[in-house]
Amino acid sequence: MNIAVCISQVPDTSARIKIASDGKTIETADVNFVINPYDEFALEEAVKLKEKFAGSTVSVFTIGGDNVIANLRKAFAVGADKAVHLKDETPKDAAGVAAILAEAIKSHFGAVPDLVFFGKESTDFNDAQVGPMVAELLGIPAVTVVVALETDGTTAKIEREIEGGKEMIEAGLPLVITAQKGLNTPRVANMKGIMAAKSKPIETKPVSTDAHSKLSLTKLEKPPQKQVGKMVGTAAELVGLLHTEAKVV
Repeated sequence: MNIAVCISQVPDTSARIKIASDGKTIETADVNFVINPYDEFALEEAVKLKEKFAGSTVSVFTIGGDNVIANLRKAFAVGADKAVHLKDETPKDAAGVAAILAEAIKSHFGAVPDLVFFGKESTDFNDAQVGPMVAELLGIPAVTVVVALETDGTTAKIEREIEGGKEMIEAGLPLVITAQKGLNTPRVANMKGIMAAKSKPIETKPVSTDAHSKLSLTKLEKPPQKQVGKMVGTAAELVGLLHTEAKVV
């Protein structure tokens, strides 16, 4: 079974984010970048399937500058076999990212792989668009926010989250899956894996165009500071304030 996992790196959730002077990027000097948490569920599921199906390989794809190498090594350490670094630091929208990934996946495997895993979304942009877009470009189905997966290598039985409940789906492979929290518990790399990861080769391919991007980022800004709350004594006073100050009634 050929399995692809697309990962991105995002600022650690404990990082203090500062907008850079250009107003379009963030200051990265003191920011620790990690594998997107949802992508960790995707990677773990791919490695579990590799262990289940003898002869399977897991190839990891990511877009970014040289600072993504450390996180590709982390993917090696938990069980990935190959890594493709699509070298580019130019900001791209979801359509541009999807086009680059779809082309790289087809080039790497020579065909559409059996499974392509993503996290359900990245924790920096939260748009949840890249996985389904890659599926469309590859011409295969996508199932999103997946919390359980079983496959015999030909078909997959899938459980996904929907509002107010869960949905059961059966689909044939090849297939794109976007992983939700609860799909599994990502493993911690052991010393053997960490040492082996240091010697595994990373294939680096330059990305020279963003012609597929549909949008351009014009400005980043932080949300306005929350105003101090106000205590009110009666319902009538509350209604009056909602009318005169909040102007919502």
